[in-house]
Amino acid sequence: MPRLDEQRIAELLAGLEGWQRQGDAIVKEFRCGDFSGSVRFVARVAEVADQLNHHPDVEISWDRVRLSLTTHSQGGLTERDFELARRIDELAAE
Repeated sequence: MPRLDEQRIAELLAGLEGWQRQGDAIVKEFRCGDFSGSVRFVARVAEVADQLNHHPDVEISWDRVRLSLTTHSQGGLTERDFELARRIDELAAE
């Protein structure tokens, strides 16, 4: 999957709520109530990531989870990152 150009990244990012560009990645922080909630959320994200065969970088800190998405093999953002971001947002809304 090819790396996206800056214009396409801006278009796709505009369609995602709360995701921000940081270098060659998009990131978002999720509040999960407590540590157990954070771990459960990450487990649900892991299931989707495995389905898509595309995995985020994850940071857990008690009641929050910070996810960072990039396609390491392409050295930047691809459509896969934005698909995973959309799927993660759907999980968070449940």
